[in-house]
Amino acid sequence: DELQKLGLLFVGSGVSGGEEGARHGPSLMPGGHAAAWPIIKPIFQAICAKADGEPCCEWVGDGGAGHFVKMVHNGIEYGDMQLICEAYHIMQTLGLTPPQMSDVFGQWNGAELDSFLIEITRDILKYKDNKGHLLERIRDTAGQKGTGKWTAIAALQYGVPVTLIGEAVFSRCLSALKDERVHANSVLKGPGCKPKVTDTTKFLNDIKHALYCAKIVSYA
Repeated sequence: DELQKLGLLFVGSGVSGGEEGARHGPSLMPGGHAAAWPIIKPIFQAICAKADGEPCCEWVGDGGAGHFVKMVHNGIEYGDMQLICEAYHIMQTLGLTPPQMSDVFGQWNGAELDSFLIEITRDILKYKDNKGHLLERIRDTAGQKGTGKWTAIAALQYGVPVTLIGEAVFSRCLSALKDERVHANSVLKGPGCKPKVTDTTKFLNDIKHALYCAKIVSYA
C-alpha cells in the first residue's frame, strides 16, 4: 500500500510452460493490484501461449492470487503424476513390457487423455540407451519442490477435500523413505501369485477409464 501511494502497483504472476513455454509462450496467471491489469494486459497476453486463438492469460484476483493458482496447478500435477504411476504399476504387474506400455500410453494420448504428462510417459517408457530401457535403472525416489504439500495444507485450512492430491503428496513422502522400504520388502512378502486377466485389451481400457475418472476427481 505504501508503494501504491508512489504509483507502484504490485503484480505477482504464476508462470507455467517449461522449456516449451520459454520458446513459444507460457500460461500466465497474474494477480495483485487490479489497477495494474489494464496496464500489463496487452503485454502479458501478447507474450503468453495461445489456445484456439485465445490467450492463456487472465487476471485471477487480488493479492497473491496468481501464485496461489499456480500452486494449485502444481498440486493437480502431483495428482496426475501419481495416477499415471499407478496405471503404470498395474500394467507392469500384468507383465507388459516398456514398449508395450509405451504403445498404450501413446494410444491414450491420442484421445481424451491427451496431455503433456501422458505424452512424456510414452516417450520415457520407450527410451533406451546402450544398456537397454532406462526407466527401471532410475532410483525410485521422488523429490518435492513443496507446491503439492502447500496445496494439501491450504486445502486443510480452507476445508476443501482434495484427497487425491493429498495421497499423491504422501506417496512422494513414502518414496523418499528408500531404506525403510527396502527393509520392509525383505520382511513383508507380497502376494504369492501373479494377477491374471482373461482379456488384456478390455482390462487396459478399464484402466484408461479409471484414469480419466480419477483425473476428473482431481480437477474437481
